[in-house]
Amino acid sequence: MRTIFAMGGGGFTMEPENPALDEFILGLAQRREPKVLHLPTAGGDQEAQIAAFYACFGDRPCEPAHLSLFRLGGTGPVHLRDLVLSQDIVYVGGGSMRLMLAIWREYGLDQILREAWERGVVLAGLSAGAMCWFSHGVTKSTGVPEPVDGLGFLPASLTVHADGEPERLPVYCEAVRTGAVVPGYAADDGCGLLFRGTSFERAVSSRPNARAWKVEPSADGSEVVRTPLLPTFLPHAGRTERPTPPDVLEFRQAHRMRLGRS
Repeated sequence: MRTIFAMGGGGFTMEPENPALDEFILGLAQRREPKVLHLPTAGGDQEAQIAAFYACFGDRPCEPAHLSLFRLGGTGPVHLRDLVLSQDIVYVGGGSMRLMLAIWREYGLDQILREAWERGVVLAGLSAGAMCWFSHGVTKSTGVPEPVDGLGFLPASLTVHADGEPERLPVYCEAVRTGAVVPGYAADDGCGLLFRGTSFERAVSSRPNARAWKVEPSADGSEVVRTPLLPTFLPHAGRTERPTPPDVLEFRQAHRMRLGRS
């Protein structure tokens, strides 16, 4: 079954103390201890983002790995297609959606990811890593929110950080109203949308008040209609955290301050 899980924000980069969404992603795989490949391309393959990924998944029942496209020359031969197709889950981080897609296309990774999805590899991500699977997203790669084309695996659009970066939502709604982007979805930080095939299945959240909506133009095109999706809250038992390296702490603080641009 083709599966995509798109988070408005959250996961290991934003909620290290709350693993509910990350654990939900692991549960989407067919295998009990899935292979999980992190793609930190949107963030420039930051060492701190990679470290945060391993800090989250290193002691969980899975096989974590990462792919740094910026550093392929120093790792020896890497067969991208074989690597990606051997995974159970591909988890894409946040950062610049426009930069990430340009680099993926240069390496042919966009087509490899489509093949992986069609073969049943779970595709997941947050922020830029969530919007990339859709026909359109709203990026801040240039400093201001603006619509941008995605990969189009899902025939809908998505805007993220609806509560954390509220300036995105009006731009998105206007783009939907005018037809600049196809109708789609908006999600708060801490909320994730699950798609099976190309159909929306359900919304889940790691925060009690996180929200999501279906967004489409009104019948006469004069406004947009936002229909609440009512996420299922995912409680978690928590765990004893290991000491967090200083670079990971700095990286997480940068995300909280919204220094990155999706």
